[in-house]
Amino acid sequence: MENKNKEKKDWTLPISIAVAIIIVLVVIVYRAGERSSLQAAVGQFGEATSTNGTILPVIWGSLGAEMVQAGVIDPKEFEAVYAGNGGLDAYEHNLLYGEHNGQLTINGKNAGVILNLLWALGLSTKNPVLENGPIADPRYGGAGGFASTGGWTIAVGDAMDHFDKHPFISLTRDEQALVERVAQNIYRPCCDNSTYFPDCNHGMAMLGFLELMASGGASESEMYDNALVLNQYWFPDTYANIARYFEGIGEHYADIDPKVILGKEYSSVSGYNFVLSQIKPTNNSSSGSCSVQ
Repeated sequence: MENKNKEKKDWTLPISIAVAIIIVLVVIVYRAGERSSLQAAVGQFGEATSTNGTILPVIWGSLGAEMVQAGVIDPKEFEAVYAGNGGLDAYEHNLLYGEHNGQLTINGKNAGVILNLLWALGLSTKNPVLENGPIADPRYGGAGGFASTGGWTIAVGDAMDHFDKHPFISLTRDEQALVERVAQNIYRPCCDNSTYFPDCNHGMAMLGFLELMASGGASESEMYDNALVLNQYWFPDTYANIARYFEGIGEHYADIDPKVILGKEYSSVSGYNFVLSQIKPTNNSSSGSCSVQ
């Protein structure tokens, strides 16, 4: 006969273990929330975490086709860059060859394509920043020796055959002054030079983008807002870490003026290195590739 007085098993946990489990769960939930908060913050000025991407307020029109026709872009070489990843999709193909494109849409998939198209535009469009700015200073050995010029290897002929040569974008005196003013305060975390000295692909692409925005009548604040969108797509880990830095000092990334974020204090390589010294980064990556990608 079963002993009814048999001792029952005690399935309760010691208090210390239960408390430890609760603490672990709280930390996991907190960190997940923190990651979501940082992602939301980085996406504030552009939907950086959205698969649909962000519509940029510039009209691309036939610029891709014009650059192909002028030889700034060798279309076979351009397409070969993406052949290993399935090639250009219909939208990207139309940006390269189409005549009636509307506004640019950038997302995580096509960020490299947009970067290369804008790089070609900034490199080849005739503009005083290239004629008279620091990139033309003979003390640096000539404009052809930089990553933004020598690194453009998919032109017909040499990249310098197209440097500052083509009238793809025409600016008024006021629009040009706006481009130069904004360019001098926009940095990228792969170097310590501003867009006014576009010595790498990101800087040259940003210059082309600023010219496009100015030609379309954008305001200074709109230019900063959308420049930050581009940088966030091109350097996603960087801006997630910058957002983490601001959260750590009690400020919300989404509330910070994009002009401040894009300045030398945070977006240059030296500024970003300081940011990294103040946080436990999610990723130590500080730069995208400065070659055709």
